[in-house]
Amino acid sequence: MKMKKILISVIMPTYNNKDIYSNVLKVKMELKKVYRNYEIIIVNDGSEKGWKEKLEKLFKIKDKRIKIISYNKNKGKGYALKKGGLFAKGKVIIFLDSDLEISPKFIFNFVEELKKVDIVIGSKRHPLSKIRYPIFRKTMSFFYQKLIYLMFNLDVKDTQVGIKAFKSEVLKKILPKIIIKRYAFDLEVLCLAKKEGYKIKEAPIEINFKLGSTINLKGVINMLIDTLAIYYRLKILKYYD
Repeated sequence: MKMKKILISVIMPTYNNKDIYSNVLKVKMELKKVYRNYEIIIVNDGSEKGWKEKLEKLFKIKDKRIKIISYNKNKGKGYALKKGGLFAKGKVIIFLDSDLEISPKFIFNFVEELKKVDIVIGSKRHPLSKIRYPIFRKTMSFFYQKLIYLMFNLDVKDTQVGIKAFKSEVLKKILPKIIIKRYAFDLEVLCLAKKEGYKIKEAPIEINFKLGSTINLKGVINMLIDTLAIYYRLKILKYYD
């Protein structure tokens, strides 16, 4: 597979993100350095009234490689990524958080690594990663990943980083089975990938968390509820069989 010639799809979910225009342009500039064929799919996850029209005005007329999916009700990042993933036409599909806490410069490395595996995910715990983030987030992340290993025997040190790369056939098989819409979407995707026998690799990233990037108690509780729901469907109901 000649990665530089195939179509690359980058999916960026957004919700009331005031920086979406400049951030999409940054992604576009990085893609243009390496790839001839690409598409950037902005999934407008029920942003406030007027956002759909604003996005279309900013992007749709200017560049046909930038595509917009919109719906009226906010349904969660997981739902947005699933919607974008099923819409994407690329042979390689990238999930990228639209706030760009993780630079789009990592896309090339992830796509190159994808030559050897089925899925490449960013990891804060990779020995080459450079991370600056609050001790509370670091502690919560550490214990959550330990819980994930105990519950699912998922040999991944970090499931939640906002950049992931997939061979398209992997997502097309997994996404129709995904139920989680918000908090533990990444975990459900990776659990199904493991179940299907796909090879996952973790890759280094750099993150300098922005001010205001916090986890509240409600978010932690909802994450745990979603995690337990995945365990119940996977281990007890055998829903994914």
